[in-house]
Amino acid sequence: MSRLIVVSNRVGPLKDTGRAGGLAVALVDTLTATGGIWFGWSGEVSEEGTFGNLKREGNRKVSLVTLDMTQADHDEFYVGFANESLWPVLHYRLDLAAFDRRLEEGYRRVNARFAARLRPLIEPGDTIWVHDYHFFPFGAELRAMEVNNPIGFFLHIPFPPPEVLAALPSAATMVRRMLAYDVIGFQTTRDAANFRRFVTEELDLVEGADESFLVDGRKVVARAFPIGIDAAGFARQATTVEARRQTHRLEKLLAGRQQIIGVDRIDYSKGLPQRFRAFERLLEDYPENRGHVSLMQVAPPSRSELDAYADIRSELEELAGNINGRFADLDWTPIRYMTRGFTRRSLAGIYRASRIALVTPLRDGMNLVAKEFVAAQRAEDPGVVVLSRFAGAAETMREALIVNPYSAEGVAASLQTALNMPLDERRDRWQAMFDRICENDAAAWSRAFLDTLAAARR
Repeated sequence: MSRLIVVSNRVGPLKDTGRAGGLAVALVDTLTATGGIWFGWSGEVSEEGTFGNLKREGNRKVSLVTLDMTQADHDEFYVGFANESLWPVLHYRLDLAAFDRRLEEGYRRVNARFAARLRPLIEPGDTIWVHDYHFFPFGAELRAMEVNNPIGFFLHIPFPPPEVLAALPSAATMVRRMLAYDVIGFQTTRDAANFRRFVTEELDLVEGADESFLVDGRKVVARAFPIGIDAAGFARQATTVEARRQTHRLEKLLAGRQQIIGVDRIDYSKGLPQRFRAFERLLEDYPENRGHVSLMQVAPPSRSELDAYADIRSELEELAGNINGRFADLDWTPIRYMTRGFTRRSLAGIYRASRIALVTPLRDGMNLVAKEFVAAQRAEDPGVVVLSRFAGAAETMREALIVNPYSAEGVAASLQTALNMPLDERRDRWQAMFDRICENDAAAWSRAFLDTLAAARR
């Protein structure tokens, strides 16, 4: 098996600290099996930036190799083009996108510098796997340096239709440069189809019969590879001492009441204000839930330097305060809103103590919270997933209650259905989803992608 080089904005950790995300765990397992390098940003800003020394750590099988950025790199590449231009466009939010040539030049500069620093580390037999919207042009930069290794790319967030993406002034150039990859992976069939539509409609290339294009004599495959979780591993997390402690604490606090759980970073794509209003509508339209059903929202801050995120946080605090002030009783608080993070083991315990997972993004690449909630449940008395139709997970979790997150009335009605769902139906829905997430787990996802990459090169 060839050595694997993974490229992503942030890297590691190699050990399960309890806070590593599901993706990190999946990539570590794959890298450990193949041996290789995980390359990306150190998370540090310095005067030397990408011209400074490479930072190395790791173990016998896997090396973490990282670079600093300068403040200008960080502001233009990460805060600027990646998160003020690409993120909103890719989440269909043109109203929030900033189009600034200076930011785009910083994005290209950092991609070129990172590629130049990785180039000497690449050996002839290596396979290179690049991740996410920070590095759309990374493969093209490597090809310009005569890297002929297999190079794949996986996008973790949505890919919009051509009529939305075309608002980005450099859209055609960006997609054309993406065709330097051998395999381009997406979370859903819709995302992959949107990409292929752009290539055919805007770049005038002809799509082949197997979701591929012929580009300069190379076959480029563009298809969906829905990401999974380590379902068996997360199910075990729910039985650890830390998880059981959280489950016991919550069940004691709830004292027979039902809890709805939401876990999301603070981000305008997650639909958190709409979620709070839907819960408010549940209490208005179904008053029998007052005093008996609460919403726990865990929402660690993200990209707090951007004004849009600060505005959402203020809005959530105001909404939670108003709803609690309106409905709370001496022994019951409707919404418990927390901006602190929890370990994965603690979250597993929280999921297990909750009757409903409320996963209602306005647009999401996949959303692994829905899958983690399913994995953490007790088979004999499982909870219910209420899931946005605009989350990638909805494509493979049809047994969830699928909702339109923009409709407070519709979400409230589905919450009421979930709260009153008979045990047999809950078990049947849970079992179908659990079996599927076990079969299509993180290992199967990485194996499917890398096998397709190897086949495309052959």
